[in-house]
Amino acid sequence: MGPDPAVAAVRVAVRRALAGLPADGMVIAACSGGADSLALAAALAFEAPRARPVRPAGGVTIDHGLQEGSAVRADKVVRVLAGLGLDPAGSVAVVVGERGGPENAAREARYAALDETALRLRATAVFLGHTRDDQAETVLLGLARGSGARSLAGMPPSFVRRPSGSEDAGVRYVRPLLDLDRATTRRACRAMGLEPWDDPHNEDPAFARVRVRHEALPALEKALGPGITEALARTGRMLRDDADALDEMAARAYADAAVQGEGGEGGEGGEGGGDGPAAGVVFEVERLAALPRALRTRVLRAAAIRAGSPPGTLAAVHVDEVDRLVTAWRGQRHVDLPGGVRAHRRYGRLLFGPAWAERADSGT
Repeated sequence: MGPDPAVAAVRVAVRRALAGLPADGMVIAACSGGADSLALAAALAFEAPRARPVRPAGGVTIDHGLQEGSAVRADKVVRVLAGLGLDPAGSVAVVVGERGGPENAAREARYAALDETALRLRATAVFLGHTRDDQAETVLLGLARGSGARSLAGMPPSFVRRPSGSEDAGVRYVRPLLDLDRATTRRACRAMGLEPWDDPHNEDPAFARVRVRHEALPALEKALGPGITEALARTGRMLRDDADALDEMAARAYADAAVQGEGGEGGEGGEGGGDGPAAGVVFEVERLAALPRALRTRVLRAAAIRAGSPPGTLAAVHVDEVDRLVTAWRGQRHVDLPGGVRAHRRYGRLLFGPAWAERADSGT
């Protein structure tokens, strides 16, 4: 008799993800202790020793320190990971700042810790437990922000982050469970005798994602019928190819329009802005104006992120205002962007950098 169908589904997803990686190197499961990442960790512990060749597999949990008793909770998760057979299994405590809002700040702290862990262990990849439900929520949040096709494309199945100051090729992240729903991971945990931890933050309506999960999506299901989650996730997949092609063209346009040697070389890093803020980004306005809008706005968004504007809070309205500095300039000096970044036009050039730097330069 085979495993429970939910367990089998999670294992198959992990097996396929492992098959798509280089044969050598450790794979790490990032585990919060919730049902999604716990089912992922258990599947990785099962599949890694059965891979050909056998693959080392570890697990890590991040202690954000945002709740009382978080260190105790992290220790419990580590014991579960070790009990599953993941080695090494450990936790990393982080300090969550305030930049870009609480959700973005926690995310940045988490990814920075995962980057460091993966590089230290020379891991081939870090597996994340995001599901189809998470994908649908991400697409709906992107729609609400009005940030274009890239936001509507949702989360990629895999991506590479290049930590600031690192000479390594970067850290690869993989989401094996994007085609599975949250109910499947819960069933898998029950079948394996694993008790997931439900983060209280996942029920806090102060967070936009929680409101989407418990209010917006149920309302859409009620008004339009079942299948909204699947439809949103499918839309994300369909838009990703288009967004990838446009982003590739935009990267070339970025390099062509950037002023070399003045902070203008390079483009947006992997997910989460892994390249880190640059001192400044400078473009020739004439070259930007000659681009189709679909490419130009991508270039402007990438420049704002490279200059330090958090991707999660940079919305289409911000990019549109910067675009007006290029296409509808009537002498306006600057546009203030999230993260203390300012875009301003001067002498036929468009500059992105810290707002304080431009104020200091003008003597205000």
